[in-house]
Amino acid sequence: MMKRFLTAVVLLTACIVNGWACTNLIVGKKASADGSVIVSYSADSYGMFGFLCHYPAAQHPAGAMRSIYDWDSGKYLGQIKEAKQTYNVIGNMNEFQVTIGETTFGGRPELVDTTGVMDYGSLIYVALQRSRTAKEAIKVMTDLVKEYGYYSSGESFSIADPNEVWIMEMIGKGPGMKGAVWVAVRIPDDCIAAHANQSRIHKFNMNDKENCLYSPDVISFAREKGYFNGANKDFSFADAYCPLDFSGLRACEARVWSYYNMFSKATGQAYLSYVQGESSEPMPLYVKPDRKISVRDIQQAMRDHYEGTPLDITKDMGAGPFNMPYRLSPLTFKVDDSEYFNERPISTQQSAFTFVAQMRASMPDAIGGVLWFGLDDANMTVFTPVYCNTDRVPNVYAEGNGDCVTFSWDSAFWIYNWVADMIRPRYSLMIEDMRNVQNGLENTFEQAQSGVETAAMKLYNEDPEKAKEFLTNYTHMTAQSAVDSWKKLGEFLIVRYNDGAMKKMKDGKLMRPETGNTAPLVRPGYPEEFLRELVKATGDRYKVKELKK
Repeated sequence: MMKRFLTAVVLLTACIVNGWACTNLIVGKKASADGSVIVSYSADSYGMFGFLCHYPAAQHPAGAMRSIYDWDSGKYLGQIKEAKQTYNVIGNMNEFQVTIGETTFGGRPELVDTTGVMDYGSLIYVALQRSRTAKEAIKVMTDLVKEYGYYSSGESFSIADPNEVWIMEMIGKGPGMKGAVWVAVRIPDDCIAAHANQSRIHKFNMNDKENCLYSPDVISFAREKGYFNGANKDFSFADAYCPLDFSGLRACEARVWSYYNMFSKATGQAYLSYVQGESSEPMPLYVKPDRKISVRDIQQAMRDHYEGTPLDITKDMGAGPFNMPYRLSPLTFKVDDSEYFNERPISTQQSAFTFVAQMRASMPDAIGGVLWFGLDDANMTVFTPVYCNTDRVPNVYAEGNGDCVTFSWDSAFWIYNWVADMIRPRYSLMIEDMRNVQNGLENTFEQAQSGVETAAMKLYNEDPEKAKEFLTNYTHMTAQSAVDSWKKLGEFLIVRYNDGAMKKMKDGKLMRPETGNTAPLVRPGYPEEFLRELVKATGDRYKVKELKK
Protein backbone atom coordinates (compact mmCIF):
# COMPACT_ATOMS: atom_id res chain seq x y z
CA MET A 1 0.00 0.00 0.00
CA MET A 2 2.82 2.41 0.93
CA LYS A 3 4.59 1.62 -2.34
CA ARG A 4 1.47 2.24 -4.42
CA PHE A 5 0.91 5.51 -2.57
CA LEU A 6 4.44 6.73 -3.09
CA THR A 7 4.51 5.94 -6.78
CA ALA A 8 1.70 8.44 -7.17
CA VAL A 9 4.18 11.13 -6.04
CA VAL A 10 1.80 13.62 -4.52
CA LEU A 11 2.64 17.30 -4.49
CA LEU A 12 4.55 18.65 -1.54
CA THR A 13 2.24 20.28 0.96
CA ALA A 14 1.75 24.03 0.74
CA CYS A 15 3.28 24.43 4.19
CA ILE A 16 6.53 22.85 3.07
CA VAL A 17 6.69 24.37 -0.40
CA ASN A 18 6.11 27.91 0.81
CA GLY A 19 7.51 27.75 4.32
CA TRP A 20 10.05 26.05 6.46
CA ALA A 21 12.71 23.43 5.84
CA CYS A 22 14.05 23.45 9.38
CA THR A 23 16.05 20.66 10.98
CA ASN A 24 16.74 19.92 14.66
CA LEU A 25 19.52 17.48 15.62
CA ILE A 26 19.62 16.36 19.27
CA VAL A 27 22.31 14.74 21.45
CA GLY A 28 21.68 13.57 25.03
CA LYS A 29 24.29 14.40 27.67
CA LYS A 30 25.60 10.82 27.93
CA ALA A 31 25.84 10.58 24.15
CA SER A 32 27.98 13.72 23.84
CA ALA A 33 31.76 13.88 24.00
CA ASP A 34 31.84 16.45 26.83
CA GLY A 35 28.68 15.64 28.78
CA SER A 36 26.72 18.51 27.26
CA VAL A 37 23.20 18.41 25.91
CA ILE A 38 23.33 19.53 22.26
CA VAL A 39 20.51 20.82 20.06
CA SER A 40 20.89 22.29 16.56
CA TYR A 41 18.49 24.30 14.45
CA SER A 42 18.28 25.90 11.03
CA ALA A 43 15.67 28.57 10.31
CA ASP A 44 15.05 27.83 6.65
CA SER A 45 12.72 30.12 4.76
CA TYR A 46 13.16 31.73 1.36
CA GLY A 47 13.46 35.49 1.57
CA MET A 48 13.84 35.65 5.35
CA PHE A 49 16.47 38.04 6.75
CA GLY A 50 18.58 36.53 9.52
CA PHE A 51 19.77 38.23 12.70
CA LEU A 52 20.42 37.36 16.36
CA CYS A 53 17.44 38.31 18.54
CA HIS A 54 17.77 39.49 22.13
CA TYR A 55 15.25 39.90 24.95
CA PRO A 56 16.87 41.47 28.03
CA ALA A 57 15.90 40.36 31.53
CA ALA A 58 13.26 42.65 33.03
CA GLN A 59 10.84 43.25 35.88
CA HIS A 60 7.26 44.07 34.88
CA PRO A 61 4.56 45.84 36.91
CA ALA A 62 1.40 44.10 38.01
CA GLY A 63 -1.21 44.08 35.27
CA ALA A 64 1.27 44.56 32.45
CA MET A 65 0.26 43.09 29.10
CA ARG A 66 2.37 41.86 26.22
CA SER A 67 1.43 42.17 22.54
CA ILE A 68 1.92 39.06 20.41
CA TYR A 69 2.89 39.21 16.74
CA ASP A 70 3.11 36.19 14.46
CA TRP A 71 6.80 35.35 14.09
CA ASP A 72 6.49 34.55 10.37
CA SER A 73 4.31 37.40 9.10
CA GLY A 74 4.49 40.07 11.82
CA LYS A 75 0.68 40.08 12.04
CA TYR A 76 -0.71 41.33 15.36
CA LEU A 77 -2.51 38.47 17.13
CA GLY A 78 -3.51 39.88 20.49
CA GLN A 79 -2.25 40.37 24.05
CA ILE A 80 -1.32 38.12 26.95
CA LYS A 81 -0.54 38.83 30.60
CA GLU A 82 3.15 39.63 31.10
CA ALA A 83 5.17 37.73 33.69
CA LYS A 84 6.45 39.64 36.71
CA GLN A 85 10.05 38.55 35.95
CA THR A 86 11.46 37.69 32.52
CA TYR A 87 14.93 36.29 31.84
CA ASN A 88 17.70 37.25 29.44
CA VAL A 89 17.35 35.50 26.07
CA ILE A 90 19.98 35.63 23.35
CA GLY A 91 18.93 33.86 20.18
CA ASN A 92 17.15 30.66 21.21
CA MET A 93 18.89 30.20 24.59
CA ASN A 94 18.19 31.90 27.88
CA GLU A 95 20.43 32.72 30.82
CA PHE A 96 19.66 29.34 32.44
CA GLN A 97 20.81 27.50 29.30
CA VAL A 98 17.24 26.54 28.35
CA THR A 99 17.12 26.17 24.56
CA ILE A 100 14.15 25.75 22.22
CA GLY A 101 14.21 24.92 18.51
CA GLU A 102 11.41 23.90 16.15
CA THR A 103 10.35 22.39 12.87
CA THR A 104 6.90 22.84 11.33
CA PHE A 105 5.11 19.65 10.29
CA GLY A 106 1.81 21.28 9.34
CA GLY A 107 -0.44 18.28 9.81
CA ARG A 108 -4.18 18.41 9.32
CA PRO A 109 -5.06 21.88 7.93
CA GLU A 110 -8.55 21.86 9.44
CA LEU A 111 -6.99 22.04 12.92
CA VAL A 112 -5.47 25.50 12.43
CA ASP A 113 -7.15 28.12 14.61
CA THR A 114 -6.76 31.56 13.03
CA THR A 115 -8.37 33.13 16.11
CA GLY A 116 -5.58 31.90 18.40
CA VAL A 117 -3.12 34.34 19.95
CA MET A 118 0.01 32.22 20.47
CA ASP A 119 1.92 31.34 17.30
CA TYR A 120 4.80 28.86 17.48
CA GLY A 121 7.52 31.53 17.34
CA SER A 122 5.99 33.56 20.16
CA LEU A 123 5.61 30.38 22.19
CA ILE A 124 9.36 29.81 21.88
CA TYR A 125 10.52 33.26 22.90
CA VAL A 126 7.91 33.83 25.61
CA ALA A 127 8.72 30.44 27.14
CA LEU A 128 12.45 31.17 27.07
CA GLN A 129 11.82 34.39 28.98
CA ARG A 130 9.81 32.58 31.65
CA SER A 131 11.52 29.20 32.17
CA ARG A 132 14.46 27.88 34.19
CA THR A 133 14.21 24.27 32.97
CA ALA A 134 12.98 22.37 29.93
CA LYS A 135 10.05 20.92 31.86
CA GLU A 136 9.04 24.37 33.02
CA ALA A 137 9.15 25.58 29.39
CA ILE A 138 6.80 22.77 28.37
CA LYS A 139 4.33 23.84 31.05
CA VAL A 140 4.58 27.51 30.09
CA MET A 141 3.95 26.71 26.41
CA THR A 142 1.03 24.35 26.98
CA ASP A 143 -0.58 26.65 29.55
CA LEU A 144 -0.32 29.59 27.13
CA VAL A 145 -2.10 27.81 24.29
CA LYS A 146 -4.72 26.52 26.72
CA GLU A 147 -5.49 30.06 27.89
CA TYR A 148 -5.02 32.05 24.68
CA GLY A 149 -5.38 29.59 21.81
CA TYR A 150 -2.83 28.27 19.31
CA TYR A 151 -2.50 30.17 16.02
CA SER A 152 -0.04 28.03 14.04
CA SER A 153 -0.21 24.67 12.30
CA GLY A 154 1.41 21.49 13.63
CA GLU A 155 4.81 21.97 15.23
CA SER A 156 7.65 19.88 16.66
CA PHE A 157 9.75 21.57 19.36
CA SER A 158 13.15 20.61 20.78
CA ILE A 159 13.13 21.80 24.41
CA ALA A 160 16.36 21.36 26.34
CA ASP A 161 18.36 22.37 29.39
CA PRO A 162 21.77 21.19 30.68
CA ASN A 163 20.26 17.99 32.09
CA GLU A 164 17.63 16.81 29.64
CA VAL A 165 16.05 17.31 26.24
CA TRP A 166 12.47 16.73 25.09
CA ILE A 167 10.65 16.63 21.78
CA MET A 168 7.16 18.10 22.05
CA GLU A 169 4.65 17.93 19.20
CA MET A 170 1.59 20.16 19.15
CA ILE A 171 -1.33 20.90 16.88
CA GLY A 172 -4.45 23.03 17.32
CA LYS A 173 -8.08 21.95 17.53
CA GLY A 174 -9.59 24.00 14.73
CA PRO A 175 -11.20 27.45 14.29
CA GLY A 176 -12.41 28.98 17.54
CA MET A 177 -11.26 25.99 19.62
CA LYS A 178 -8.86 27.14 22.32
CA GLY A 179 -5.94 24.99 23.30
CA ALA A 180 -4.06 22.26 21.49
CA VAL A 181 -3.40 18.55 21.59
CA TRP A 182 0.20 17.67 22.29
CA VAL A 183 2.65 15.07 23.52
CA ALA A 184 6.21 15.50 24.85
CA VAL A 185 8.78 12.70 25.12
CA ARG A 186 12.10 12.94 26.96
CA ILE A 187 15.04 11.72 24.89
CA PRO A 188 17.18 9.24 26.89
CA ASP A 189 20.52 10.72 27.94
CA ASP A 190 22.52 8.14 25.95
CA CYS A 191 20.60 8.67 22.71
CA ILE A 192 20.33 11.00 19.74
CA ALA A 193 17.17 12.18 18.00
CA ALA A 194 16.05 14.53 15.25
CA HIS A 195 13.00 16.02 13.57
CA ALA A 196 12.67 17.83 10.26
CA ASN A 197 9.14 19.02 9.38
CA GLN A 198 7.40 15.68 9.87
CA SER A 199 5.71 14.57 13.09
CA ARG A 200 7.96 11.91 14.66
CA ILE A 201 6.20 10.82 17.85
CA HIS A 202 4.24 7.66 17.18
CA LYS A 203 3.27 5.43 20.12
CA PHE A 204 4.22 6.76 23.55
CA ASN A 205 4.19 5.37 27.09
CA MET A 206 1.22 7.01 28.80
CA ASN A 207 2.21 5.48 32.14
CA ASP A 208 5.74 6.92 32.25
CA LYS A 209 5.01 10.27 33.89
CA GLU A 210 8.72 11.09 34.25
CA ASN A 211 9.53 10.80 30.57
CA CYS A 212 6.22 11.37 28.78
CA LEU A 213 3.79 14.26 29.11
CA TYR A 214 0.64 14.82 27.06
CA SER A 215 -2.62 16.71 26.92
CA PRO A 216 -5.44 14.76 28.58
CA ASP A 217 -7.52 14.75 25.39
CA VAL A 218 -4.77 13.85 22.91
CA ILE A 219 -6.44 10.51 22.13
CA SER A 220 -10.10 11.35 22.79
CA PHE A 221 -9.93 14.37 20.48
CA ALA A 222 -8.51 12.18 17.70
CA ARG A 223 -11.41 9.76 18.21
CA GLU A 224 -13.91 12.64 18.14
CA LYS A 225 -12.49 13.88 14.82
CA GLY A 226 -12.39 10.42 13.30
CA TYR A 227 -8.60 10.27 13.08
CA PHE A 228 -8.30 7.16 15.28
CA ASN A 229 -10.58 4.33 16.39
CA GLY A 230 -8.27 1.67 17.89
CA ALA A 231 -7.15 0.77 21.40
CA ASN A 232 -5.32 3.46 23.39
CA LYS A 233 -2.13 1.39 23.44
CA ASP A 234 -2.01 1.53 19.64
CA PHE A 235 -2.44 5.30 19.34
CA SER A 236 0.16 7.12 17.25
CA PHE A 237 0.27 10.92 17.46
CA ALA A 238 1.96 11.17 14.06
CA ASP A 239 -0.48 8.86 12.30
CA ALA A 240 -3.50 10.65 13.76
CA TYR A 241 -2.47 14.27 13.35
CA CYS A 242 0.12 14.23 10.54
CA PRO A 243 -0.39 11.18 8.30
CA LEU A 244 2.74 10.49 6.29
CA ASP A 245 2.74 11.53 2.63
CA PHE A 246 5.53 11.75 0.08
CA SER A 247 6.69 15.18 1.23
CA GLY A 248 6.85 13.99 4.82
CA LEU A 249 8.91 10.98 3.80
CA ARG A 250 11.43 12.12 1.22
CA ALA A 251 11.68 15.84 2.00
CA CYS A 252 11.57 15.49 5.79
CA GLU A 253 12.19 12.03 7.24
CA ALA A 254 15.14 11.58 4.87
CA ARG A 255 17.04 14.31 6.72
CA VAL A 256 16.50 12.50 10.02
CA TRP A 257 17.67 9.29 8.36
CA SER A 258 20.85 11.01 7.15
CA TYR A 259 21.65 12.14 10.70
CA TYR A 260 21.09 8.65 12.08
CA ASN A 261 23.17 7.20 9.26
CA MET A 262 26.12 9.41 10.24
CA PHE A 263 26.25 8.20 13.84
CA SER A 264 24.37 4.88 13.92
CA LYS A 265 25.26 2.89 10.83
CA ALA A 266 22.94 0.01 11.73
CA THR A 267 20.00 2.42 11.89
CA GLY A 268 21.01 3.97 8.59
CA GLN A 269 21.14 0.60 6.89
CA ALA A 270 17.91 -0.60 8.46
CA TYR A 271 15.83 2.40 7.39
CA LEU A 272 17.20 3.30 3.97
CA SER A 273 14.32 1.35 2.43
CA TYR A 274 11.88 3.41 4.51
CA VAL A 275 13.03 6.79 3.18
CA GLN A 276 13.09 5.31 -0.34
CA GLY A 277 9.42 4.41 0.01
CA GLU A 278 9.92 0.64 0.08
CA SER A 279 8.96 0.04 3.72
CA SER A 280 6.23 1.45 5.94
CA GLU A 281 7.95 0.88 9.30
CA PRO A 282 8.82 4.34 10.68
CA MET A 283 12.20 5.18 12.13
CA PRO A 284 12.50 5.22 15.93
CA LEU A 285 12.16 8.55 17.70
CA TYR A 286 15.67 8.13 19.13
CA VAL A 287 18.65 5.76 18.77
CA LYS A 288 21.97 5.09 20.49
CA PRO A 289 24.96 6.43 18.53
CA ASP A 290 28.02 4.36 17.65
CA ARG A 291 30.31 6.83 19.43
CA LYS A 292 30.31 9.98 21.51
CA ILE A 293 29.35 13.08 19.52
CA SER A 294 30.95 16.52 19.81
CA VAL A 295 29.67 20.02 19.12
CA ARG A 296 31.96 20.09 16.07
CA ASP A 297 30.37 16.85 14.85
CA ILE A 298 26.94 18.47 14.95
CA GLN A 299 28.21 21.60 13.22
CA GLN A 300 29.44 19.36 10.40
CA ALA A 301 26.21 17.34 10.39
CA MET A 302 24.28 20.56 9.79
CA ARG A 303 26.28 20.91 6.55
CA ASP A 304 25.11 17.59 5.14
CA HIS A 305 23.81 17.12 1.58
CA TYR A 306 23.52 13.31 1.68
CA GLU A 307 27.12 13.05 0.45
CA GLY A 308 28.28 9.44 0.09
CA THR A 309 24.78 7.96 0.45
CA PRO A 310 22.26 6.71 -2.12
CA LEU A 311 20.54 10.11 -1.83
CA ASP A 312 23.72 12.05 -2.75
CA ILE A 313 22.80 15.01 -4.97
CA THR A 314 26.35 15.96 -6.01
CA LYS A 315 26.71 13.39 -8.82
CA ASP A 316 23.73 13.80 -11.13
CA MET A 317 23.00 16.33 -13.86
CA GLY A 318 21.28 18.68 -11.43
CA ALA A 319 24.61 19.30 -9.70
CA GLY A 320 26.00 20.84 -12.88
CA PRO A 321 29.63 20.50 -13.95
CA PHE A 322 30.99 21.46 -10.52
CA ASN A 323 29.06 19.07 -8.24
CA MET A 324 26.90 21.72 -6.60
CA PRO A 325 24.95 20.16 -3.66
CA TYR A 326 22.03 22.57 -3.98
CA ARG A 327 18.87 22.76 -6.06
CA LEU A 328 16.84 25.83 -6.92
CA SER A 329 13.28 26.12 -5.63
CA PRO A 330 10.52 25.18 -5.95
CA LEU A 331 10.94 21.70 -4.54
CA THR A 332 8.78 20.11 -7.25
CA PHE A 333 8.70 20.59 -10.98
CA LYS A 334 6.74 19.26 -13.95
CA VAL A 335 8.00 17.76 -17.17
CA ASP A 336 5.15 17.06 -19.56
CA ASP A 337 2.43 15.57 -17.35
CA SER A 338 4.70 14.08 -14.70
CA GLU A 339 5.65 15.58 -11.33
CA TYR A 340 9.21 15.38 -10.00
CA PHE A 341 10.99 16.59 -6.89
CA ASN A 342 14.35 17.88 -5.72
CA GLU A 343 16.02 16.26 -2.74
CA ARG A 344 15.97 18.46 0.35
CA PRO A 345 18.99 17.75 2.56
CA ILE A 346 19.81 19.11 6.01
CA SER A 347 21.81 22.00 4.54
CA THR A 348 19.82 24.27 2.23
CA GLN A 349 20.77 27.63 0.76
CA GLN A 350 17.73 29.55 2.01
CA SER A 351 18.55 29.35 5.73
CA ALA A 352 18.29 32.68 7.53
CA PHE A 353 20.26 31.54 10.57
CA THR A 354 21.49 28.37 12.22
CA PHE A 355 22.83 27.34 15.60
CA VAL A 356 24.27 24.49 17.61
CA ALA A 357 23.37 24.90 21.29
CA GLN A 358 25.78 23.51 23.91
CA MET A 359 24.36 23.19 27.43
CA ARG A 360 26.58 22.00 30.31
CA ALA A 361 25.51 21.20 33.86
CA SER A 362 29.14 21.05 35.02
CA MET A 363 29.50 24.85 34.93
CA PRO A 364 27.58 27.89 36.10
CA ASP A 365 24.85 28.74 33.60
CA ALA A 366 26.60 31.94 32.54
CA ILE A 367 29.60 29.94 31.28
CA GLY A 368 28.07 26.56 30.48
CA GLY A 369 25.58 27.74 27.87
CA VAL A 370 26.99 28.48 24.41
CA LEU A 371 24.92 29.14 21.30
CA TRP A 372 27.27 28.44 18.37
CA PHE A 373 25.59 30.78 15.92
CA GLY A 374 25.82 31.51 12.20
CA LEU A 375 23.89 33.49 9.61
CA ASP A 376 22.84 31.89 6.31
CA ASP A 377 23.32 28.25 5.37
CA ALA A 378 25.30 26.14 7.89
CA ASN A 379 27.48 24.88 5.04
CA MET A 380 28.54 28.41 4.08
CA THR A 381 28.81 30.16 7.44
CA VAL A 382 31.03 30.21 10.52
CA PHE A 383 29.67 29.08 13.89
CA THR A 384 30.85 31.60 16.47
CA PRO A 385 30.32 31.29 20.24
CA VAL A 386 27.50 33.34 21.78
CA TYR A 387 27.42 32.87 25.56
CA CYS A 388 23.98 32.70 27.10
CA ASN A 389 24.56 35.57 29.51
CA THR A 390 25.40 37.92 26.62
CA ASP A 391 23.29 41.06 27.03
CA ARG A 392 24.32 42.95 23.87
CA VAL A 393 24.02 41.68 20.31
CA PRO A 394 27.20 41.86 18.20
CA ASN A 395 26.81 44.64 15.66
CA VAL A 396 27.25 42.30 12.68
CA TYR A 397 24.43 40.06 13.99
CA ALA A 398 22.06 42.86 14.92
CA GLU A 399 18.62 43.53 13.48
CA GLY A 400 18.69 46.75 11.48
CA ASN A 401 21.98 46.29 9.64
CA GLY A 402 20.34 45.76 6.29
CA ASP A 403 17.10 43.87 5.93
CA CYS A 404 15.50 41.39 3.56
CA VAL A 405 15.76 43.82 0.61
CA THR A 406 18.72 46.00 1.63
CA PHE A 407 22.34 44.84 1.41
CA SER A 408 24.74 46.02 4.12
CA TRP A 409 28.50 45.51 4.48
CA ASP A 410 27.89 45.58 8.25
CA SER A 411 25.51 42.61 8.15
CA ALA A 412 26.88 39.10 8.68
CA PHE A 413 23.81 37.73 6.91
CA TRP A 414 24.61 39.60 3.70
CA ILE A 415 28.37 38.96 3.86
CA TYR A 416 27.88 35.20 4.19
CA ASN A 417 25.27 35.21 1.43
CA TRP A 418 27.53 37.27 -0.85
CA VAL A 419 30.35 34.73 -0.58
CA ALA A 420 28.01 31.73 -0.82
CA ASP A 421 26.45 33.01 -4.03
CA MET A 422 29.92 33.33 -5.55
CA ILE A 423 30.85 29.77 -4.63
CA ARG A 424 27.74 27.77 -5.59
CA PRO A 425 27.98 27.97 -9.40
CA ARG A 426 31.61 26.68 -9.32
CA TYR A 427 31.30 24.72 -6.10
CA SER A 428 33.95 22.00 -6.51
CA LEU A 429 36.50 24.56 -7.77
CA MET A 430 36.03 27.07 -4.97
CA ILE A 431 34.79 25.18 -1.92
CA GLU A 432 38.22 24.27 -0.53
CA ASP A 433 39.25 27.92 -0.40
CA MET A 434 36.19 28.57 1.73
CA ARG A 435 36.73 25.47 3.88
CA ASN A 436 40.28 26.55 4.72
CA VAL A 437 39.01 29.82 6.18
CA GLN A 438 35.95 28.25 7.82
CA ASN A 439 37.88 25.42 9.47
CA GLY A 440 40.64 27.77 10.56
CA LEU A 441 38.18 30.03 12.35
CA GLU A 442 36.07 27.28 13.91
CA ASN A 443 39.12 25.29 15.01
CA THR A 444 40.54 28.43 16.63
CA PHE A 445 37.30 29.08 18.50
CA GLU A 446 37.15 25.45 19.65
CA GLN A 447 40.76 25.45 20.83
CA ALA A 448 40.32 28.76 22.65
CA GLN A 449 37.16 27.68 24.46
CA SER A 450 38.83 26.02 27.45
CA GLY A 451 41.14 28.96 28.14
CA VAL A 452 38.39 31.52 27.69
CA GLU A 453 36.11 29.67 30.08
CA THR A 454 38.87 29.19 32.66
CA ALA A 455 39.40 32.96 32.65
CA ALA A 456 35.64 33.52 32.83
CA MET A 457 35.37 31.18 35.81
CA LYS A 458 37.99 33.14 37.74
CA LEU A 459 36.08 36.34 37.06
CA TYR A 460 32.79 34.65 37.94
CA ASN A 461 34.13 33.67 41.35
CA GLU A 462 35.11 37.31 41.95
CA ASP A 463 31.95 38.86 40.50
CA PRO A 464 29.45 37.25 38.07
CA GLU A 465 28.96 40.63 36.36
CA LYS A 466 32.67 40.70 35.41
CA ALA A 467 32.33 37.26 33.83
CA LYS A 468 29.26 38.40 31.89
CA GLU A 469 31.07 41.44 30.54
CA PHE A 470 34.10 39.34 29.60
CA LEU A 471 32.04 36.71 27.76
CA THR A 472 29.87 39.34 26.08
CA ASN A 473 33.00 41.05 24.76
CA TYR A 474 34.38 37.71 23.59
CA THR A 475 31.09 36.97 21.83
CA HIS A 476 31.33 40.31 20.01
CA MET A 477 35.00 39.81 19.09
CA THR A 478 34.56 36.36 17.56
CA ALA A 479 31.49 37.41 15.55
CA GLN A 480 33.30 40.45 14.15
CA SER A 481 36.53 38.59 13.40
CA ALA A 482 34.63 35.89 11.50
CA VAL A 483 32.82 38.45 9.35
CA ASP A 484 36.03 40.39 8.72
CA SER A 485 37.70 37.16 7.57
CA TRP A 486 34.73 36.42 5.32
CA LYS A 487 34.98 39.81 3.65
CA LYS A 488 38.62 39.08 2.88
CA LEU A 489 37.62 35.65 1.59
CA GLY A 490 35.11 37.27 -0.78
CA GLU A 491 37.76 39.67 -2.06
CA PHE A 492 40.15 36.75 -2.56
CA LEU A 493 37.58 34.67 -4.46
CA ILE A 494 36.62 37.44 -6.88
CA VAL A 495 40.29 37.97 -7.69
CA ARG A 496 41.38 34.35 -7.92
CA TYR A 497 38.43 33.10 -10.01
CA ASN A 498 37.81 36.19 -12.13
CA ASP A 499 36.31 35.44 -15.57
CA GLY A 500 36.33 31.66 -15.11
CA ALA A 501 40.10 31.22 -14.93
CA MET A 502 42.10 30.44 -11.77
CA LYS A 503 45.09 32.49 -10.73
CA LYS A 504 48.00 30.36 -9.53
CA MET A 505 48.96 30.12 -5.88
CA LYS A 506 52.36 29.78 -4.21
CA ASP A 507 52.98 29.51 -0.48
CA GLY A 508 49.35 30.30 0.17
CA LYS A 509 49.35 33.52 -1.83
CA LEU A 510 48.30 34.54 -5.31
CA MET A 511 51.29 34.62 -7.64
CA ARG A 512 52.21 37.95 -9.14
CA PRO A 513 53.57 38.26 -12.68
CA GLU A 514 57.34 38.65 -13.02
CA THR A 515 56.66 41.36 -15.56
CA GLY A 516 53.62 43.04 -17.05
CA ASN A 517 50.04 43.15 -15.81
CA THR A 518 48.80 39.59 -16.43
CA ALA A 519 48.75 37.22 -13.47
CA PRO A 520 49.90 33.58 -13.90
CA LEU A 521 46.79 31.44 -14.21
CA VAL A 522 45.31 28.14 -15.29
CA ARG A 523 42.12 27.52 -17.22
CA PRO A 524 40.34 24.65 -15.45
CA GLY A 525 37.50 24.42 -17.95
CA TYR A 526 34.89 21.77 -17.29
CA PRO A 527 35.52 18.35 -15.68
CA GLU A 528 36.06 15.46 -18.12
CA GLU A 529 32.96 13.61 -16.92
CA PHE A 530 30.79 16.64 -17.69
CA LEU A 531 32.38 17.04 -21.14
CA ARG A 532 31.65 13.41 -21.98
CA GLU A 533 28.00 13.92 -21.06
CA LEU A 534 27.95 17.10 -23.15
CA VAL A 535 29.22 15.23 -26.20
CA LYS A 536 26.66 12.47 -25.66
CA ALA A 537 23.89 15.06 -25.61
CA THR A 538 25.10 17.15 -28.56
CA GLY A 539 26.76 14.59 -30.82
CA ASP A 540 29.08 16.15 -33.36
CA ARG A 541 27.68 19.65 -33.08
CA TYR A 542 30.82 20.96 -31.34
CA LYS A 543 33.32 18.56 -32.91
CA VAL A 544 36.30 20.28 -34.48
CA LYS A 545 36.19 19.57 -38.18
CA GLU A 546 38.91 19.50 -40.76
CA LEU A 547 37.98 22.03 -43.41
CA LYS A 548 37.80 20.93 -47.01
CA LYS A 549 40.46 22.52 -49.21
